Amino acid sequence: MAPTSLSTRDLPLVAVFAGVIAALGLFPAISAFGGAVPITAQSLGVMLAGAILGPRRGALALVVFLALVAIGLPLLAGGRGGLGVFAGPSIGYLVGFPVAAWVIGAVTYAIGAPYRIGWGVVANVLGGVLVLNVLGIIGLVLRADLSVAGATSAALVFVPGDLVKAIVCAVVARGVHAAYPVLLPRRREVAAQSPAADVVG
Repeated sequence: MAPTSLSTRDLPLVAVFAGVIAALGLFPAISAFGGAVPITAQSLGVMLAGAILGPRRGALALVVFLALVAIGLPLLAGGRGGLGVFAGPSIGYLVGFPVAAWVIGAVTYAIGAPYRIGWGVVANVLGGVLVLNVLGIIGLVLRADLSVAGATSAALVFVPGDLVKAIVCAVVARGVHAAYPVLLPRRREVAAQSPAADVVG
C-alpha cells in the first residue's frame, strides 16, 4: 500500500527524481515526420518516477518538475520552458506526466515486492504508454487543430520508443528495488507465507 503522507525522507527523493527528469531533457529532441510534439527521453523519467517512488512521490516529482518549467527554467527537451509550453500541442503530454507516474506507481505498489520485470513492464505500458498517449492525443486535438484520427496517428509515432522505455525502466527499477527493498511494500501473499504470519496464525 502506498504511503498516505510524505516524510522528510521522501522530499529528497522527490527532488532527486525531478532532477533526473530534467537531466533526461539534455538528450536531443527528435521531431519525427514533422510532428508537433517531439520525441524525448523524458517520458522514461516519468516511468522511473512512478516505478521507483510509487504513486504519490512519483506524481509529486513530476509536479515539481512542471512547476520549475512553468517559472521559466528551460528543463524540457530542446531547452524549452515557461508558461508558453503549456499552451502548445505538448500540453496533453505535460499534464499527463504526473498522471502517468501516479498510474505506474499505483499499479507497481498494488503488485508489491519483490519487483518483477514482467509486471513492471505492464505497469509502465499502462501508465507511460496508454494513459500518457491518450492525454497527449486530447492535447493534440485541442491545441494542434487535429482530428481524433489525425492526433492518434501522430501519437503512434511515440509508441515503439515508449515500449522500449517501458522495458528499460522495468530493468532499472528491479535493480533499484533489489538494492533498496524498503521503497516497495511486500505483496500480501508473500507476507502471508512468512514465518511470522505462521506464528500469528
